[in-house]
Amino acid sequence: MKQFVLTPAAGKRLIGKAIAKHPAMIAAIKKGTVVIVAGTTNGYVAEEVLLTLGQAREFKRDRFYRGIILPPNRPTTSTGRVSGEIKFPGDVVIKNGLLQKGKTIFDVVDDLREGDVILKGANAVDLIQKRAAILIGDPKAGTIGVSQQAAVGRRVRLILPVGLEKRVYENLDVLAAKMNAPGVKGPRLLPVSGEIFTELDAISLLTGASASLVAAGGVCGAEGSVWLAISGKPAQEKAAEALIKSVVNEPAFNF
Repeated sequence: MKQFVLTPAAGKRLIGKAIAKHPAMIAAIKKGTVVIVAGTTNGYVAEEVLLTLGQAREFKRDRFYRGIILPPNRPTTSTGRVSGEIKFPGDVVIKNGLLQKGKTIFDVVDDLREGDVILKGANAVDLIQKRAAILIGDPKAGTIGVSQQAAVGRRVRLILPVGLEKRVYENLDVLAAKMNAPGVKGPRLLPVSGEIFTELDAISLLTGASASLVAAGGVCGAEGSVWLAISGKPAQEKAAEALIKSVVNEPAFNF
């Protein structure tokens, strides 16, 4: 067994590398449509996916989100634009292997069919039940609202890349009932069905090794970090070690 520490940024990069090699993604990219909904983790996913297509120069992670959570002394944003800075670039829509610039999920959702893939980040993950939930600020449930229409109505595959730092321990349905009750202030919470994909899944997909979350936390830049124990055959553990070393120095997310 080998043990490693991953910062949230390193975890996002790791998830991105693995999603780029996910079998469902590979199939949809070759012949179909992939929608990577804007979000911080999905920014890394988009970079890695477009890198495999030779189109990485067509994308920048700057403002690739609709809302992010900032420290208490800075307001949480609800749009992809802050103080007149860089404009929201849209989601990443890839059709038959080609990036469709300036498109959002709202532009293409009605055309998605079985075999296509939507990637949508999450704000909470229950690692035991393998479920995720998303904070909702839009009165029509935003991007996850239309994603659910495609996933449930037309069997479009919904993958939810989410970092381990977003783990929660209470039942997501109970939490949603509290947050969605009449009179409550702040965002709502929507538990969603889909394929949860964390750093643990990334390590398994890329190396065949098994990873467990055994501890967490840190200071001086390691806040939110996770301590992973990885086990497998010698070749798998060696591959996992090389993989972790390739992402471990990922710089912190730059707002």
